[in-house]
Amino acid sequence: MSFRLNTALLAITLACPLWASAADFTLSSPDLGVVLREEQVFKGFGCSGKNLSPALQWQGVPAAARSLAVTVYDPDAPTGSGWWHWQVVNLAPTLAGLAAGAGDANGAALPAGALQGRNDYGTSAFGGACPPAGDKPHRYIFTVHALKVAKLDVPAGASAALIGYMINANALGTASLTAHYGR
Repeated sequence: MSFRLNTALLAITLACPLWASAADFTLSSPDLGVVLREEQVFKGFGCSGKNLSPALQWQGVPAAARSLAVTVYDPDAPTGSGWWHWQVVNLAPTLAGLAAGAGDANGAALPAGALQGRNDYGTSAFGGACPPAGDKPHRYIFTVHALKVAKLDVPAGASAALIGYMINANALGTASLTAHYGR
């Protein structure tokens, strides 16, 4: 009995530094509140927003991270698989955030070497919220992923499924925030 208790305490003690470092990895945004603003709403598909990616800021990136990725996902989209609004990969682990508008189609505001994947609107850019009219407000999950590789080897315009696979295969930790939007 004593051996089992000591083994359990050792396992908890060894895991605590991991919990502490994961808890320090946070994501925030001066542009996002509980509800998305019109700036982050799609322009098209019956929506008339500005389709502007929000400024994102993070801190506490795990020390072992060799690169970062950012994703925006709506799990409530009536597709059976959710809706991917944005994926950016190959960000330096020393980067502390992205400026508002970094997700435009030309990628000029992204750091050198960063790559945008194809969103579910079919473009390689940020695609804002545009849930079906009358649906309950959808959740938009903004996540920064710390990765154990310096670069994800994905082609330009890679699908969200391929990028998601590569992110999950190389993840060290994540920090997320969720905003809502309905119409």
